[in-house]
Amino acid sequence: ELSELDSKLAQYVDSHQEEYVEALRDWVAVESDSSNVLKRSELNRMMEMVAQKLRQMGGTVELVDVGEQELPDGSTLALPKVATAQFGSDPNKRTVCVYGHVDVQPAKLEDGWATEPYNLTDINGNLYGRGASDNKAPVLAWIHAVAAYQALSMELPVNVKFLIEGMEETGSNGLDAMILAQRDTFFSDVDYIIISDCGWLSRRPALTYGTRGNCYFYAEVEGPKQDLHSGVYGGAVIEPMIDLIGILDTLISPSGKILIPGIREAVAPLSDEEWKMYQDIQFDMDNYRNKVGVSQLMYNNKVDLLAHLWRYPTVSIHGIEGAFSDPGTKTVIPAKVTAKFSIRQVPNMDPAAVKKQVTDYLHSVFAKRKSPNKLKVTMVIGAKPWLADTQHALYEAGKAAVKRVFQMDPDLIREGGTIPVARTFQDVTGKSIIMMPIGGFDDGLHSQNEKISRYNYIEGTKLFIAYLNEVSQITIQV
Repeated sequence: ELSELDSKLAQYVDSHQEEYVEALRDWVAVESDSSNVLKRSELNRMMEMVAQKLRQMGGTVELVDVGEQELPDGSTLALPKVATAQFGSDPNKRTVCVYGHVDVQPAKLEDGWATEPYNLTDINGNLYGRGASDNKAPVLAWIHAVAAYQALSMELPVNVKFLIEGMEETGSNGLDAMILAQRDTFFSDVDYIIISDCGWLSRRPALTYGTRGNCYFYAEVEGPKQDLHSGVYGGAVIEPMIDLIGILDTLISPSGKILIPGIREAVAPLSDEEWKMYQDIQFDMDNYRNKVGVSQLMYNNKVDLLAHLWRYPTVSIHGIEGAFSDPGTKTVIPAKVTAKFSIRQVPNMDPAAVKKQVTDYLHSVFAKRKSPNKLKVTMVIGAKPWLADTQHALYEAGKAAVKRVFQMDPDLIREGGTIPVARTFQDVTGKSIIMMPIGGFDDGLHSQNEKISRYNYIEGTKLFIAYLNEVSQITIQV
């Protein structure tokens, strides 16, 4: 049952679809690739465009300087500024802060794109372009949601703040320090933080309530003082590569069981309610398997698979540096090799403890080999997981908004990946956070032919409008 207010706003959104698509076209045309320092001027231009759009709407806008980054060659480069904006400052209203980013993953036509990645292309209602779903359309949808209230001269039901950054894809450099610095200023009156930087799991709308963290390791084995010829020296020396592969093989079993002592014991147990939640989620195993392109997955039922994607840790081995990896044959014994592997973190695991468990375990396994080579283990990333309470008023409001716009209940899902800013917001500001995705399950984030469907973009804008309304009705817990 849509109120008159809702139908006016919904009609406004429908009649401005083309304008919204054009806005996305303008944004996607900017190659705001944060990993490529040669594109930094494009990224700065992108941040200017964001600030300009927010200014045109009459917001109080700032481009905040967050310092510089050091490049591998020792030189420094200014980080893109972070855009903040405020609409409304009524002390009698709730205040929400919307977080998003406008930097993108690299993309080139020759990577296997069917269309030019930076030229938004509409094919059968799908809007193809790098950054379309991650995260330009969701950021625009939030901006358009606020603008719709303004265009109809309707008062915003809540005060809305924006925090839009340009370094998310490379680790949000400078953002943690900025959030800390503005804890008692920009964030002081914020009640809730909304992140829309993820996607649905199926065709059913979703609310996201958890993400895994990530501990990333280097394991380096060093032996002879230089690379050796395997014909001349093979059989005389104990090879670092063989040591390294031997110890990597002890991290995880063929059936996916993590073998490092202490890790499985730290994982929060799966409750009956949680099992029931997973059971109710819409998820097509066959579709998922085909999309990945494998004949068999690690688990053959939905609950086990989702649980191992969302709430159990993983060990993944990403590669070995220093090994011979070019085409052709080369009879080399590498003198020093470094493995890169990571462990996704879940609730009740602590990165500091994981660092010790992994380091101690690999050293003990290595010692049993009685090798003269040297092992060095370092942890280079230690990002914690994030988990919200799905019974919280923010989520109740989210369920109500989804029901109003899509006439169905959302799936409550978790993300297997890591969105470190969520945990930073929680730890620094102490505010409650909700993740409210509008991206589709098949949007191809970080992949070739990334897209957002026109349906998700437009209906997502209506969802954000409805959500602002629902949040305004949360009663303040005294």
